[in-house]
Formats: sequence, C-alpha cells, structure tokens
Amino acid sequence: MVLAVALTAALLASGHAFASPWAEVGDSQLRSDIEVLAAAGVIDDVTMQWPIPWGGIVSRLRQSGALDGQPDFVRDAARRVAQRGTEQAEPGRLHFTVTGDFTNNPSVVRAFDALGREDMQGQASAEWVGETTAIRLSVGAQSHNRYDHQSLVLDDSYIAQRIGNAALYAGYLTHWWGPGWISAMSVSNNARPFPQVGLARADTTAFQSSWLRWLGAWQAEFFVGWLDGHRVAENTLIDGLRVNFSPLPGLEIGLARLDELCGTGHPCQPLSTYFDLRNDPTHPSRTNDEGNMDIRYTKVLGGVPFAVYAQFMNEDTNPLVHSGTSHLLGASTWVPFGSSPLRLSVEYADSIATTDIFSFGNDIYGFSYHDYKYADGMRYRDRTLGFSLDGDSRLASLQASWLGRHDITYTLTYHHASIGSPHDPANNIVTTSPVTINIGDARVHIPFRHVSFDLEARIQDDQPRPDHGYTGAFEANMNFRL
Repeated sequence: MVLAVALTAALLASGHAFASPWAEVGDSQLRSDIEVLAAAGVIDDVTMQWPIPWGGIVSRLRQSGALDGQPDFVRDAARRVAQRGTEQAEPGRLHFTVTGDFTNNPSVVRAFDALGREDMQGQASAEWVGETTAIRLSVGAQSHNRYDHQSLVLDDSYIAQRIGNAALYAGYLTHWWGPGWISAMSVSNNARPFPQVGLARADTTAFQSSWLRWLGAWQAEFFVGWLDGHRVAENTLIDGLRVNFSPLPGLEIGLARLDELCGTGHPCQPLSTYFDLRNDPTHPSRTNDEGNMDIRYTKVLGGVPFAVYAQFMNEDTNPLVHSGTSHLLGASTWVPFGSSPLRLSVEYADSIATTDIFSFGNDIYGFSYHDYKYADGMRYRDRTLGFSLDGDSRLASLQASWLGRHDITYTLTYHHASIGSPHDPANNIVTTSPVTINIGDARVHIPFRHVSFDLEARIQDDQPRPDHGYTGAFEANMNFRL
C-alpha cells in the first residue's frame, strides 16, 4: 500500500505543460525515429511502453543544442518526430480522421504496425486537444470472424485529463508493453482494446530526489479494465501496472504486472487480492497473474545505432521458482542505405513456458495465458492480450524497413511460425491443431498531404487449422486526417 501511495504521488507531481497525450501504437516509422533519437542520446531511453507521452519527447527536442554534432539521419528523424508532436500538441484544434481497411485474409501475425483484424473495418473519429484535456470519439463497424462477433467499434476512443504530471484517462486505449517489434508477450495490439480507466505520467523526467535520481528517466502507468463480452467468467476485471526506468545511458528496464480478478463465480475483493503476492501450491492466488521483466540496451557504434532486448513473461509472481516463463529475444540496427538508414530487426518469441526464467528445456505446456481459475485466460474476445500466436507457440522473424523519397516506407518481413503443440492442442485459440507456417510479407506506406495508404501483400505455405494449404492475401488501408 505504501508503494502504491508513493507511486501515485510521484505521478501527480507537477511537470511540463500538457500536450496531446501520447504517440500511439501502430506507426512503425515514428517508433523507428524515436528509437534512433534515443540511441543518439537526443531524447531519453524510455521507449518500451506505448503509448509514449509526447511531453518528454517534445520538451527534449526543443532544448537548445539538442542536435549539435548529430549526423543528418538523426536530424531528419528529429524533424519528423517534432513535426508530428507539434501537430498533435497544438491546443484548441479539432481533428477529424476517417480510416478503412480491407483484406481477403487478415494476418496471422500481428506486429507493432499491424493493420486490420477483420476482412473489412472502418472508423470515423473526432479529436479535440485543449490545454489540459484531450477527447477523442471514434465510432465504426467491422465484419465478423470466428474471433469476434461484435460489429460496433469504439477502439481508441478516450478522454484524458491532465492532473499535475499525470494523465487520467478513460476509454479504449491500445497498449504495447515491451521492446519487441513483432511481438509483445503480455500486452499488445493483438486483441481489441477493452474499456478501461488509467493513470499515466505525462512525461518521463527523472526524480529530483537524490534517493531516486539514480533511476533516471522513468514512466509509470496503472489501469483497471473490464473484459466485457461473452466469457466463461463474465464481467471479469483486469488491472495492469507498469514502470519503466533508465538508470544508465542506453539502458532501459521495464517491470509490469497484470491481474484478472472478480467475474462470475469468483470473489471480488480487489484490495486484498491485489496485495496478496504469494502464489504457490500451498497458497494459490485467487487471481490470474502475469509478471513481466523487460530489458533493452541501445547505443551508437561507428555511427550505426543498434539495440538488443529481451522480455520475460512469468505466469506466476516469483520469476525464479515455478514461474512459467515465456521468452522474447531480439535485436535491431539502423545501417546506412541511401538517404536514410535501413532498419533491420531479428526477433524470436516463445510462449512455451519454462519452469523458471532460465530453465530452458524444462517446458510446461498449456500454461501461458491460461489459468485453471479463469478458463478464458488472458484473452479478450477470443484473442490473446499479448502474443498473437497464443500459447505453446514459437515465432522467428526477420524484418527490413526503409524510408525512401517522399517519406514512402518500404517493409519486408519473413516469419517462421510454429503454432500450438501436440502436448496440449486445446490450449491454443489460433489453430485447432499444431501447424508450422512460413509467411512472406511486403508492405508500402504512402503519405500524401492529408491522406496515407498502406498496401500489403502476404503469401504463406500453410494456414491455421482447420484450413490447409498455400494462400495469399492483399490488404489495403486508408487513413484520411484533417
């Protein structure tokens, strides 16, 4: 309780002027620019927790001499990020957005920049940003598939109010918690955002206290959400707490916790269950818990930025004793290529849990995202809250992305996906039986004044069961903003 009170007080402490609350999940080029700026030391290293508050980024870019001695590609990245932040931070302006997405086969793998979840979907949004308040109303519709039968789409609607150095928000926010470009093990954009109320820092400035200054730049967020819709335990609540900090230049550490609680057939005692951290055979938890530990290190060597990262998701609280740990490992580099660097990323995600964090080979099947107390597990509308391939799956990915002339982004991706396991085939909701799929993906993002287009082509040599065989897909996405 003392920790919770101290964290709330730190969140509410006064800070920089309020801007449009955050840079949102989905724009891979914006994320790439932000990570380049972090590697170069132009902005701080807190980049693993999305949405990222604009306040800290914009204030750092506005500091005198922030770009002194930086190469052209870093200056170009700063220009693009500053332009985006300034546009979204301009108070008193009403923005309108219309989006549409069409495909014959939605992607199996949902990365940071994933497009539509259904064959067809569209939304219209209106957003107003004031000095201390931001409001967005987004309403749309989607087609159905076996994952979700709700037509109405309110995704990414919210109201946010500045209180001290925090943004208090309510709505349907999309989160991405972790360093991965292709996967995030506990919280990602795979499932639709659920209704939630939360509190997040509005910038990432360091503590002034000499006792806590060593943590460096930091970010924190806490939310409580409602997993509505059809579930075995209906009206289940979920809460999430995440803290990121950067104690050394280039080093970022993230700690997070998720809890499922209440719901049909379960006691609803949020305070007593939240602070009951013990979870072992002699004292089982009354909630379904997940804990995350993330680490990312970034630096520039020989003029080339790089990052290495890892994420560990524990189904139990203790990471060292029967934790049921899933793993994600990856690396990115930005190599010179023409007028702008080429981002190369390699990533491996594995949701076959191991007994503890380092017990590789001691596998526990049917464990990740699943709990005997909550049959639906860490899922919303039959999609996993984290890894898009669900439990007992492995995904190896290679990705190359390049920003060309006229700010057109070209991206090539290869995935090798092993979905499900014969040890517990019923635990995976993506496929009815285990399958291995190779997927090739080519995408181009074309901005033109107030409208942008994403065109994507995919080919794969098999499909999640009960479907079989080679298949191809084409996807078109349009975003019009005024």
